[in-house]
Amino acid sequence: MPIVSAEREQEWLIKARSGDQAAFGELVRLHQTAVYNLAYRMLGGRAEAEDATQETFLRAYSNLNRYDMERPFRTWLLSITSNFAIDRLRRRRLTWLSIDEPLPPRATMQSEEVDPEDAAIANEQSALIQSLLGELSPEYRAAVILHYWYDYAYQEIAEILKTTESAVKSRLFRARQTLAQKLAARGATRRAAEGAEKVEES
Repeated sequence: MPIVSAEREQEWLIKARSGDQAAFGELVRLHQTAVYNLAYRMLGGRAEAEDATQETFLRAYSNLNRYDMERPFRTWLLSITSNFAIDRLRRRRLTWLSIDEPLPPRATMQSEEVDPEDAAIANEQSALIQSLLGELSPEYRAAVILHYWYDYAYQEIAEILKTTESAVKSRLFRARQTLAQKLAARGATRRAAEGAEKVEES
C-alpha cells in the first residue's frame, strides 16, 4: 500500500464527496490491494476477488455521502468488502467452495531465496489452511481472516462486521475449536491411511 499522509487522504475524501473522480481514483489506488487481499482470502479465487474489489469501490463511491469522516476509510471499505463476500458465500452454500488456488502465506520480510523443500511445505500448509477456512461459516471465516491475517483488534473487527466485540470473541473461539477439531480429524485419517499402507507392504 502506498504511504500517504492522513491529511492527504482526507483531502481526497473531501474532493471525492464533491464528485471529483480523480480524487476517488487516488483512494482506489491507495486501498485496492487491501480490499483485493481480503476478498481473495474470503472467496478463494482471483476472478471473484476482482469482482468483489470492483463492487466494493462502486458501492463506496455511490455511498460516499453516508460515510462517517471520523471513521477510518480503510475500515469502512473492508466492511463493504467483507459483507459483500459473506453474502456471496451464503449464496453458494449448497455448492460449497471448490478451491483451485491456495491461500497465499502471510508475507515475510525475508529477502533470501526459499529452499524448494521449505516452499513445498509452505504451499501444502497454505492449501490446508485455505481448505479448512472453506469449511467455516462465512461469519467465522471473516473474523479469523481479519484477526489473524490483518491483525485487527476485536473492536475493529466488530466495527467492520457490524456486530459486537463479544460476538467477535465468541466467533474466534468457536472457529479455533472447529479448526482444531478438523485438523485433528484429518491427522487421524492420514495416520490411518499410512498405517494401512504399511500393513499392505508387510
